[in-house]
Amino acid sequence: MTRFTMEEVSWEPRIPPVEAESATPEQLAALEACPPAQRRSTYFLTLAQDPASLGERGALFNNVMYAARGLPRAERELATTVVSIVNGCIYCTSVHARRFAELTREPAEMQRLLEEGIGTDLSPRRRAIVDFAAKLTAEPGAIGAADLKPLREAGLDDLEVLDLIHSIAMFANANRLMQSLGRSIAP
Repeated sequence: MTRFTMEEVSWEPRIPPVEAESATPEQLAALEACPPAQRRSTYFLTLAQDPASLGERGALFNNVMYAARGLPRAERELATTVVSIVNGCIYCTSVHARRFAELTREPAEMQRLLEEGIGTDLSPRRRAIVDFAAKLTAEPGAIGAADLKPLREAGLDDLEVLDLIHSIAMFANANRLMQSLGRSIAP
């Protein structure tokens, strides 16, 4: 098995998650702000220890990842997969790699990226997104106006570039939370 996978990966917390049955009204409200599929996950129940930040995080996640305008959702998922690979977050990589594969119906392309690495052969638009996501993740201080040129040449407009940056930045935070609050357990 490769280090990164589209198979489901589990996660083990280092601090106890909130028990849904005994959660406070504030914790339940924060969980309700999260995407439905995540509301009862161990990770989100762990984040519910701080309901105020979870509520804000859930709202931000929904606005960044599920917005109807701007960068297509599959490309947001591609970028967040790359961020997760660069950061070494096995859990997030598996989740967002699967979402990309589901949205594009191109699991072979994602599998190739997972097996060969982020330098694998891609279309020009995807190559620009992957390269930008990898650089912004690894060297945020090195990003300059010239780094936007390949995105522009690949056809991304201002809103798509902003959505891409939001996705990358949000997942830098998400990976750090997941990696510091617990550990991924490969299948």
